[in-house]
Amino acid sequence: MLVLPFGMLAQEKEKKIVKAEFMVHGNCEFCEKRIEKAALSIKGVKSAAWDIPSNQISLIYNQKQVSLKTIHASIAAQGHDTSEAKAKKEDYDALPNCCKYDREEL
Repeated sequence: MLVLPFGMLAQEKEKKIVKAEFMVHGNCEFCEKRIEKAALSIKGVKSAAWDIPSNQISLIYNQKQVSLKTIHASIAAQGHDTSEAKAKKEDYDALPNCCKYDREEL
């Protein structure tokens, strides 16, 4: 029987839950709600907080359940460009006028 030290078991659990931050373009509190809802709707995302002035989203998620790429895609599908995924034109165009940000070329 193989016995692992307690610390090793705790380290294995810690590797599943990770933190991430990345850029998500938006303007206002409506954007904030939409962006956070898009992230939190994915199984495995435990926490999502988007900061308006910095346009940074802070996440806590289970990397065994969801990939960061999937989270980027979910947010982009709501019309918001991220640092890794660009929203489709029709998704961006569907945003309310107050939520339309200056788009950058990715």
